Amino acid sequence: MQAIVKPEPKPGARFQEVAVPEIGLHDVLVRVQVASICGTDLHIYQWDRWSARRIRPPLVFGHEFCGVVEKVGAEVSTVRQGDFVSAEMHLSCGHCYQCRTGQRHICQNVRIIGVDTDGCFAQFVRIPEANIWKIDPGIPADYAAVLDPLGNAVHTVLAGDIAGLSVAITGCGPIGLFSVAVAKACGASPIFATEIHPYRRRLAEKMGATVVIDPSATDPVAFVLGETGGVGVDVVLEMSGHPEAIRQAFQMLRRGGRISLLGIPAKPLELDLANDIIFRGAVVQGINGRRVFETWYKMQALLKSGALDLAPLITDRIPMSDFEHGMELLLSGNASKVLMYPNGLP
Repeated sequence: MQAIVKPEPKPGARFQEVAVPEIGLHDVLVRVQVASICGTDLHIYQWDRWSARRIRPPLVFGHEFCGVVEKVGAEVSTVRQGDFVSAEMHLSCGHCYQCRTGQRHICQNVRIIGVDTDGCFAQFVRIPEANIWKIDPGIPADYAAVLDPLGNAVHTVLAGDIAGLSVAITGCGPIGLFSVAVAKACGASPIFATEIHPYRRRLAEKMGATVVIDPSATDPVAFVLGETGGVGVDVVLEMSGHPEAIRQAFQMLRRGGRISLLGIPAKPLELDLANDIIFRGAVVQGINGRRVFETWYKMQALLKSGALDLAPLITDRIPMSDFEHGMELLLSGNASKVLMYPNGLP
C-alpha cells in the first residue's frame, strides 16, 4: 500500500510503498477513506524537540480518519466487513488505576496510533476492535474524518455547565474553532473568541462567535470585562497554549467561573496562583483527549441533530500523495482542516 512515512529522524516525510498491516485475532483492518492532518502531524513533519523525544522512525503517522472495514480478526464480534468507522486512537492499558476507574482517556501507560504505532496516513490502518467507533451513516465522510479533534472540543466545552453562560475561547486553531461551534450549539451566549491570525478570525465569525478579538490590536481582558460589566465570563476555554493568552484567560474569568485548559505550552510558565485562582475561586480543569466513549456518543448526537455545521472548517481537500502541500498550507496559517484522500480526490 501507499503511505506517508517518517523514514528517519529529520524534517520531512516520504510518500512510499509499505506493507499492508497484518491483523491479529482482535484487530480490524480499515481501508482509509479520508484522513485529516493534525497539529501533532505538523510536529512530526517538522521534527521538533517533542518529536525527537517521542517518535521512533520509521513510522506511518496520522491519527484522524474514517474508512470502511476491510477485514476483521478471527475473534472480532462487534465489527463486520463493510462497516463505516473511525477510531479512538489512544490505546489504554486497561489495568492502571485510571483505566479501572472510568478514566481511560488519561491512562498512565497510553500509546497513540500514529505516534507510537503506525497510523492512518495510508491506504489501510490496523485498529484494535475495542477502539473502533461505528459511524452513523447519516454523518458525511468529511465530518467523520475529524471526529478526533471535534471530540477534544466537545470534551472541553461540556466539561461543565455551558447552556446560557458567557464563554471566552482563547486561540482559534481547529479545536478552538470546533469549540465555538459546539458552545453555540449548546446554548452559550455571548461567545468571545481571541485570535491573532486574520484568517482564523474570519473562520471564528463563520462558526458563530459573537465577537472575535485580535489580541495584538485590542486588550482582550479589558474588552471582555467591559462587555460583561466588569464581571468577566462564566467559562473560559483555553486552546492556544500561549503564555500570554493563558494569563489573559484567567484574568477575563469571573469569580467562581470555570476555566478548561486544552492548549499545551511549549515550556513551563508562571501563574499568579493567589489572584488568578485562589482569590478568584476559579474551577480549573486540565483537559486531555476525549472521554472514552462518553464524548463520542455526545458528539455523534450533536452531529445527527444538525446543530453543528463544520463545513467552513474543512478548508482544503488534496490527494494523500500531495501531503507536503497540505503541511505547508497549515504551517502558513491559511488553512484549518486539510483532508487527504489515499486514492485520489473523490
